[in-house]
Order: sequence, then structure tokens, then C-alpha cells
Amino acid sequence: MRLGVLDIGSNTVHLLVAEARPGGRPQAATSKRTTLRLMRYLEPDGAISEEGVRALESAVAEARRVADAESVDELLATATSAVREARNGAEVIARIEAALGQELQVLGGESEARFTFLAVRRWFGWSAGQILLFDIGGGSLELAIGSDELPDAAASVPLGAGRTTVEFLHDDPPGEEAVERLRAHARAVIAPVAERFAAEPRPDHVVGSSKAIRSLAKLAGYPMPGWSGIERMVLPRAALGSWIPRLARIPASARQELPGITPDRTFQIVAGAVVLHAAMTELKVDELEVSPWALREGVLLRYIESLSWG
Repeated sequence: MRLGVLDIGSNTVHLLVAEARPGGRPQAATSKRTTLRLMRYLEPDGAISEEGVRALESAVAEARRVADAESVDELLATATSAVREARNGAEVIARIEAALGQELQVLGGESEARFTFLAVRRWFGWSAGQILLFDIGGGSLELAIGSDELPDAAASVPLGAGRTTVEFLHDDPPGEEAVERLRAHARAVIAPVAERFAAEPRPDHVVGSSKAIRSLAKLAGYPMPGWSGIERMVLPRAALGSWIPRLARIPASARQELPGITPDRTFQIVAGAVVLHAAMTELKVDELEVSPWALREGVLLRYIESLSWG
């Protein structure tokens, strides 16, 4: 069976097409990504502007064309925080569904965390034990912890890399004072979650997923001994922290020259680094491992599982 997962996020509209069967590992066939950075289309009242909605419609229609060309048997379409929280969210969802030609599943923050946790669990396996997950999107930061396929605790906070760039890092480059304001805000928002998670058993593995974390790992991390490539990267908090002042002094146009920083991440990578460092600090994490699987794979795996038991 050929399945497609369309993830309409705060930063990108991303279609993943994979060959899948019950009991088997999904094999990616095609990936189509359109960078939108929806946060730049937010009006003062929190609505997505007409220009932003049209950009969404265009990206979604193109993803539909690709899915049809790839002979996808089933397209699983999801939307996350930017669409979910927009003041005109109901209208935006209706227009996306019209462009897509099908219904859209709008995920809540904790649902995002749970789908992503499932993907990470499947990637690392049962022997990984207790997992603590960090996932940074454009609009929100998801955290989850547990030893099973579903986390024992999950949280979503409004600390996405795109959102915090718009709210705190107004200049390019942003400057030290703006970075410190964001750092203080992020730690204050994360502190209650850290306190709740402290009641859970100490994690055997701390894992980061999402494109932002993979980019930061390429910049400041290292491959695990005996491995190569992003699939087994480690990102130390100390190394991440040492890069933040340097990233904040470099204009966005120059950041894409750095290892791992792609053009679609260059504007918001500073905020992503600050938020991730704050989260690692609050949860007393010295380093994390990178997972190549995240939300899209979790949605795909849950659908395959429903076929297995349906």
C-alpha cells in the first residue's frame, strides 16, 4: 500500500509518500516540502492574512497533485499549531479542505506529542526504556516522557521557533538583549512542565526530533561512535549553548553557510536554539540523541496499526 502523510505545519507544508504494510517498516518513496513560515502572515488580531491563506491553498493543491501522481492509496492530512490557533482557523481549515479535496485532521498539541513519541519509540525500540522527547516546530514545543508506545506525560507549549522569532527576535541579527529576553521567557514557560516531568522516572534516553533539532545537531553535535550520518547524532547542551551567541551575531543571510542550516531554517534557527537550550536546562539534560522519525512517521505508523487491528 502506498500512503501519503501531509503535515501542514507552522513552517512548512510537507508531503511524505511511503510504501507501507501492516507489520512492516514504512519505506519512504517521495518527499515534497514547501516552506511557508506562516507566522509571518499573522495579523495583529491573530488571524492568518489572505496572502497567507492563498499560499497555504497553493501549497496544499501542489501536494495533492504530487500525491495523485505518486498513485497514493490513502492521503492522511494533518494540521498543527499555526492553523489550529489562528483566529480565523475555521475558515482557513475549510479553504484547505476545499483545495485538498478531503477532510483535514487538526491535531491538538498533546496529540502532536503523542504521535511523535510513537515514532521515536518505534525508531529506538523497546530496549531504549524510558524516553524523554523534545520536538520543536514552528509554532510550539512538544515534550513527552514514558516507557511505552504512548507517553505517561505529554505537554505542548507555545515556544515554536517561528512563533518566538516573531515575538522576541525582531532585528536581524537579533542582539544579546533580545536573546536573553527569549531565554528568560522560555525557561519560565517550561518550568511548570519540568516540575511535572520530574515526578517521572529518570530517562534512559533523551531524544530530539524535528528539522530544527536535526539542523542544530549538524551544527553543534557529533555522530555516536561507530555511526555516521544524522540517524545517530548527539547534541550536547554545552556545545549548543556556545553556538547561540555566535548565531545571534550573524545575519540570517549568512547563517545558511553554516553546517546544517538550510535556507528554510536560517531566520528562525536562533530562536530554536535558545528554546531547545532552555528546555534542556530546565529538564536537567546534558545531551540528547537525534531521531530521524517525527510527527509524520507517527501518523503513518498509527494508521498502519489501525489496519492491522481493524
